Amino acid sequence: MSQPNWGAVSKLYSYNKRMNEIFSLFSPNILMLIAITATVSGMIKGIVGFGMPMIFITSMTIFIDPNMALGILILPTLIANAWQAGRQGAYAALETLYNQRWFLGLTCLVLLITTQMVPLLSQTLFFLCLGVLVVIFASLMLSGWQPKGHNKQILSICCAIAAGLGGGLSGVWGPPTVMYLSKQNLEKQEQVRAQGVIYGLSALLLLLGHSKSGIVTGPFLALGAFAILPACVGIWIGFSIQDRINQRVFRITTLIILMMAGLNLIRRGFM
Repeated sequence: MSQPNWGAVSKLYSYNKRMNEIFSLFSPNILMLIAITATVSGMIKGIVGFGMPMIFITSMTIFIDPNMALGILILPTLIANAWQAGRQGAYAALETLYNQRWFLGLTCLVLLITTQMVPLLSQTLFFLCLGVLVVIFASLMLSGWQPKGHNKQILSICCAIAAGLGGGLSGVWGPPTVMYLSKQNLEKQEQVRAQGVIYGLSALLLLLGHSKSGIVTGPFLALGAFAILPACVGIWIGFSIQDRINQRVFRITTLIILMMAGLNLIRRGFM
């Protein structure tokens, strides 16, 4: 009597287990959760120009693995930021790209390095430190403080490094970027456009960087493609609200959401 081929049995079992895991990702509950979260996070992004990764990942990681949430987030983030960057036309987007070239260059360099070092870096410590700095910065800005001279340059460099680290670790590069842009007192549309340009290029590099780290997979990209439409619906709603609020309300709203982002980072640092 021939012996069973245990190697083949083991491979078949692993294959069936893997297929069950993939099919479970596309369950109606997961798809509905992705659609709702993408819409809400897109709406916040449409209003102030950032917050989509923070809200999406924070909400989704209650139910799924953080790496899976990051993998799903990349495509809708890329599309959302392309729309945001080009809303006033290609020329305005290119002009913003040129104006922010030094911040972008340093951010992207750090991001690409960080994506290859994710297993070696402590997300917990990074989130805790960044969260404290973001809350302090937002509180000072709300009180009327403005960085000047040498301090302004140092803050720009620190924000670029922090944005690159946060983007590479978890796709969250918004708070340091908003800190950097807030100190420049840009007009509402220009600040939102600058965020779209910076986040869009960062999202593209994040896609390229994580294509080798194992986070970008076929199923995750498929779920990300599904999230694009609800995210765009949310952004369209957010843009409609943003167009109706004045500069002062926009600035205060941005800083309040920035403070909420900082508190969320502190929470993640203690998890």
